[in-house]
Amino acid sequence: MAPKSLVLASGNPGKAREIRALLEPLGIHVVSQAELGIAEAEEPHDTFLENALAKARHASRATGMPALADDSGLCVAALGGLPGVHSAHFAGREGGRELRDARNNAKLLASLASKSDRRAHYTCVMVLTRRAGDPEPMLAEGRWAGTIGTEPRGENGFGYDPLFNVTDRLHGTSCTAAELPPEEKNRLSHRGQALARLIERLGAEP
Repeated sequence: MAPKSLVLASGNPGKAREIRALLEPLGIHVVSQAELGIAEAEEPHDTFLENALAKARHASRATGMPALADDSGLCVAALGGLPGVHSAHFAGREGGRELRDARNNAKLLASLASKSDRRAHYTCVMVLTRRAGDPEPMLAEGRWAGTIGTEPRGENGFGYDPLFNVTDRLHGTSCTAAELPPEEKNRLSHRGQALARLIERLGAEP
């Protein structure tokens, strides 16, 4: 059974916006841990799953509420899967989110300057814990394939979205994730896929 409210184990306003848009029409109230003054958890692990679990348990422990966490990132074929779990801090941890995003995108373009293979995918692992010690956290995954462009385009989204080229299925044209309308991105994206699978599993619970 789906919880009536939960804490989102993230301080990322872009993630909060996307997840609220998908959950609140279902009657699930989402409050971010940043709104509650809870610091973000450490993410020392080498896999998306381990980091997502750590974040969800941290938020549940701090609030006593069910917690939803995702760990997601961009995996680029020509870079051996990098930046992967290090996507948010690929070019360092200094500065605010927008500055880090700009540096990350610049580093990605520089890293691919001599590469002909531009294939990439976004991965998302989502975890729902009903409490900090939940022995059976609910898991879901999503994957969104695309290619890396040569220059940023679009004003929507966040992170690597301005460089991530996809096919807009509504119009049959190529665009970046940052050029998609928010509702279309939510339907197609790795995060949207993972959350849809999580909602389906919640609905199937007795």
